Amino acid sequence: MVNESDVDLGDGTTLHVYDTGGTGPVVVWHHGTPNIGAPPSPLFPAAERLGLRWVSYDRPGYGGSSPRPGRDVASAASDVEKVADALGIERFAVYGHSGGGPHALACAALLPERVSAMVGVASIAPYSDSWDWFAGMSAAGVGSLTAALAGREEKERHEATAEYDAEMFTPSDHAALADDWKWLLDVVGPALEGGPGALIDDDLAYVAPWGFQPSDVKAPVLLLHGGADRIAPVGHGEWLARQCPTAEVRVFPEDGHISVLRQGEAALDWLATQS
Repeated sequence: MVNESDVDLGDGTTLHVYDTGGTGPVVVWHHGTPNIGAPPSPLFPAAERLGLRWVSYDRPGYGGSSPRPGRDVASAASDVEKVADALGIERFAVYGHSGGGPHALACAALLPERVSAMVGVASIAPYSDSWDWFAGMSAAGVGSLTAALAGREEKERHEATAEYDAEMFTPSDHAALADDWKWLLDVVGPALEGGPGALIDDDLAYVAPWGFQPSDVKAPVLLLHGGADRIAPVGHGEWLARQCPTAEVRVFPEDGHISVLRQGEAALDWLATQS
């Protein structure tokens, strides 16, 4: 069972929080774009076996959380700190998928006394023109993030006409979405019910300065990446691994952006040894 509540941030805004409860080690889930923050039910059996407790939240603008236009990636650390304080949690691990990866990294970098370890699955890297950041990315992804680089107005124009492109996903991704990871479809729809505002905020944050450096992370880091990923190409995971002195990267050549989530149980096993 997942308990839901709202955390008052003291400025008239709230974060909508999810908590599976229990007394075991806490893992804070960071969702992708565009998702709401419900923790990943396909990984519940593994977490229960390991005695882990999931805590998560809707990033600002998604689901039940108040919008916060202009937020940067680093702001996730302050948000998670407030959620943890409200739940009486002192120490925790972080686990992010896709766009959740940068937000998990923010917590690991900026809350070093509280974050025990981090898992990033199919995470994107900070934007830079010093390497081919777009290499291997689908046309839809290139168009979306190029629009974000041009600013909010251009990104809003792009989202007004953008259409779903099934080619972003590999055959293995489509198989996962039709089977063991079909749960993801349940968290996409609610994320878009209020319009594309939160998605736009996410993408603008990804291509702007993050507010920290991945090299700031001192906690153990495990990065999982699909070699066939067309949304966050494998070069992103390899770049992050080179920047994080404590990182281990595991590349699964046949996996895409979604099917690599099937490696999540092994990641939780690793995480349980770090807590």
